[in-house]
Amino acid sequence: METIKIANSRRGTLTGGRLLALNTFWNLVGTGAPMLVAVVCIPVLIRGLGKDRFGVLTLAWALIGYASLLDLGLGRALTQLVAQKLATDQEQEIPRLVWTSLLLMLILGLFGTAVVCLASPWLVHHALNVPVELQKETLYLFYLMGISIPVVISTAGLRGLLEAHQRFGLTAALRVPMGVFTFAGPLLALPISKSLVPVVATLVLGRILAWGAHLILCLRVLPDLRRTVAWDRSSIGPLLRFGGWMTVSNAISPLMVTLDRFLIGALVSMAAVAYYATPYEVVTKFWLIPNALMGVMFPAFSASFARERSRTTVLFGRSLKTLFLVLFPIMLCSVALSQEGLSLWLGSDFARHSFRVFQWVAIGVFINSLAQVPFYLLLGVGRPDITAKLHFIELPLYLFSLWWLIGRYGIEGAAIAWTARVAIDAFLLFALSRPFLAPKGATNAKRMWTALLAATALLNLVLAALIHGTIAKGMFLSGTILLFVTVMWFQVLSPEERRLTQSYR
Repeated sequence: METIKIANSRRGTLTGGRLLALNTFWNLVGTGAPMLVAVVCIPVLIRGLGKDRFGVLTLAWALIGYASLLDLGLGRALTQLVAQKLATDQEQEIPRLVWTSLLLMLILGLFGTAVVCLASPWLVHHALNVPVELQKETLYLFYLMGISIPVVISTAGLRGLLEAHQRFGLTAALRVPMGVFTFAGPLLALPISKSLVPVVATLVLGRILAWGAHLILCLRVLPDLRRTVAWDRSSIGPLLRFGGWMTVSNAISPLMVTLDRFLIGALVSMAAVAYYATPYEVVTKFWLIPNALMGVMFPAFSASFARERSRTTVLFGRSLKTLFLVLFPIMLCSVALSQEGLSLWLGSDFARHSFRVFQWVAIGVFINSLAQVPFYLLLGVGRPDITAKLHFIELPLYLFSLWWLIGRYGIEGAAIAWTARVAIDAFLLFALSRPFLAPKGATNAKRMWTALLAATALLNLVLAALIHGTIAKGMFLSGTILLFVTVMWFQVLSPEERRLTQSYR
């Protein structure tokens, strides 16, 4: 009886509100801190290495980032399956599952190493416009990065195990120094040599040390890993099915993010690419907020769905409310003050060309941030095939609308196409996620109230884009935000959620 109580207590802790809120904070810290360091380090690196070498270094950073895609989604699959087993008292199966996934990642990593090393001479000497005097050290750089791929991939798997146990404090304690070292590490090598080889060797050494630290923490969190090193053939199918569908999404999503710039460059001009990409990059930085929250909710959805679907419904609703409460005021101010902000930062001429793009993308980011909740719910319940099929269907339709709207409206047309796509995607994700939620409280009146609230928010974002004049904007923003906070507090948040909110103050 006592054992059952302890197990139930642990399962409740894995989806407890306080723990999830704290873990979201750690996720924000782990993701945001390296960005602040990058702002300081990048100008120093450009001056120390020169523009050509720095350009090659950015390729190394990109290769490190994209190397994680070679795990074929096994890191996410491991998180989802471990969280389910923790919720259903199958802890004894976890060590075999973990070692199987890590061995699969090692195989994939070695394959990635072979591909990068074999392709490096062609990339350096033919595909990339690398200056002749830099080709030799760039080739060595690519070899170093290729060798590090198994380490990068398996580190993602070890992090996934920690996240399944809701140990985001530990992952943040590793991600912060890892992210900082990515930008600060090359600075340590500058006094030794201007060559890229010691610079990138420093990065690779940092990744190896991070892998070792992840492994040590995983052995502490799950001591049984020391006693059971085994290959479980029955785990291969679930891992590869989940990971395979994740790979489809991971391959298509970057295309839908970057192809707009290539089409703008082909149909308009390269200057137009700058006018479009700059506000897009600024606004989409707000994805840091939903990414931090939903990275925590993903294993929570997996654990709660395996044990208590009503708890999944509660977590789903609270995630939506949190993102709505945090992001709506931010996006409202961003839309209303976009031209003034861009003028102050980049000048009035740049702002005149870009502020409409900023406004459209801000509206799209708000919609897409809310859509992250059903997206991660579908992943958490083990249905990545649904999201992958959606992306597969959306890609050709999006490309056609992008081509047509850019031809008619230029860069604003590209922003309209992107926002329309994420709006349709959000509608479909919410509709497809409904069958996985408990029907508790899902009355027609509640659905109508939710739809009215969403429509009113979007209407206010549109109005914010149409208002002119500093005084008018100030009055509109202050009145709308005051009304928004009042409605959210008294009408949207439940008494329990209001108590939880007050307890965090």
